[in-house]
Amino acid sequence: MALALEIKKEFTQLSERVKSVDLHPTQPWILASLYSGTVCILNYQSQTMEKSVKVTESPVRSAKFIARKNWIVTGSDDKFIRVYDQDTMEMIKEFEAHTDYIRCVTVHPSLPCILSSSDDMLIKMWDWEKGWDCTQTFEGHSHYVMQSAFNPKDSNVFASASLDETVKIWNLNSPAPISTLDGHAKGVNCVDYFINNEKLYLLSGSDDFTVKVWDYESKTCMQTLESHTNNVCAVCVHPEFPIIITCSEDGTICVWDANTCRLENTLNYGLERVWTVGCMKGSHQVAFGCDNGTIVVRVSGSN
Repeated sequence: MALALEIKKEFTQLSERVKSVDLHPTQPWILASLYSGTVCILNYQSQTMEKSVKVTESPVRSAKFIARKNWIVTGSDDKFIRVYDQDTMEMIKEFEAHTDYIRCVTVHPSLPCILSSSDDMLIKMWDWEKGWDCTQTFEGHSHYVMQSAFNPKDSNVFASASLDETVKIWNLNSPAPISTLDGHAKGVNCVDYFINNEKLYLLSGSDDFTVKVWDYESKTCMQTLESHTNNVCAVCVHPEFPIIITCSEDGTICVWDANTCRLENTLNYGLERVWTVGCMKGSHQVAFGCDNGTIVVRVSGSN
């Protein structure tokens, strides 16, 4: 049966370049981190900016809610991780985490830890119940590490995307990768897991302008999604609908049927390059971060 989707823009906040967005699991909030070094919480229901904090003079490339602690964690080009109280925006902790830019921070779904991915080619795990000690360093990429994502079926396992043109799979207990997915012609910017009909897949988006869909069990590429005309910056699968969402420096957002890998829709909201996407289980909202601001759309329909 064909997908019947409606994608309606709900909210736009103009700003400087947005490098990451994250949706809160219970509040109508978007966390946006800006190239200018500011992080802000936007309310897409009241159409207002709730709070903001100047983190650093450097770009903040990643910011995430740690909702179970009422915290926000940020990673920036000054190599620091910083943790804030999401209600007061007071800083709780800051520490130098890497020797080069931090591209991504990823919060573990249940353990008291985060992963940080950096241009120093390392991924590090930090445990907040151990005073934010680094409890593991993951080494194996040969270029900048752009993003990481946890396996939804086994949260002891995660995947990482790197400009060395590979996706690597890791176990939290081992510093070396357990497998490598090699197939892109240029650097890989983004990675995400998804489950479709009980089967586990990986998505990867690349500077070769393509998105690849990988069979996780066999580690083989099942499909290559081709529509973008510039670097693919972000990928995700909607948690409520079987759609793949891809974002690019070409300014477009592509929506693909996750069952058939057919292109269903191409969106362009005129805010220049689209750097990041965020969605949340239980929510129909999807947030996008662009050169000129943040957009929230609501996806509805049937499949």
